[in-house]
Amino acid sequence: QSGLPIKRFFNTSGLKYKALQLKDKLPNMTETEQIELLATDGMLVKRPILVDGDTVLVGFKEADWTAALG
Repeated sequence: QSGLPIKRFFNTSGLKYKALQLKDKLPNMTETEQIELLATDGMLVKRPILVDGDTVLVGFKEADWTAALG
């Protein structure tokens, strides 16, 4: 729905991401495999996520949130 690449939904700063060495593994995984991996552990998901109609924000960048929420 967001049109964003799946990698944007990964918490790349997280310990779990680093422990699983996903930086090296993600490029070789299909989109379906990446989505299934995200679904296995909430610690892999970048937060916060806002879904409001057609707007999807992942992670917190104040300017983006201010623009989206007015």
